[in-house]
Amino acid sequence: MSHAAKVDRRVRAQAGSQAQDLNGFDYNAPAELFPSRSRAGKSRTRYMRFDTAAEGLRYVIEELPAPAALGAYLVIDEARFGLEEMRSLYENAGYPLTRCTVAPC
Repeated sequence: MSHAAKVDRRVRAQAGSQAQDLNGFDYNAPAELFPSRSRAGKSRTRYMRFDTAAEGLRYVIEELPAPAALGAYLVIDEARFGLEEMRSLYENAGYPLTRCTVAPC
C-alpha cells in the first residue's frame, strides 16, 4: 500500500472519529475549504478561508453547487471533513448559525 493511501486512510479515520464526537466540536475554530480536484464538474470553486467553522459549513451546505461539494473537504483544527461529516456538523443541534429553511437555499 502506498504512503499516500495510508495517510488518506488515517485522515479519514481521524475525521470520522471527530465527527462522531459532536458535543466537543468547536464551531468557532478557523476553517479552510479545499475544492475537489475533479474537473468533471468544471466548478469555479477555489480554496477559501473562513473565520469560523460554522461559516465554512454554511457555505458548503447552502451555497456550494452539489457537484463541487462532492470532492471538497473542510479542514478544521487540522482535521479533514468530507461532505457527509460536514452535513452532520451542520445538522447538529450545537450548530450556532441560523440554517436555511427553504430548499434550495
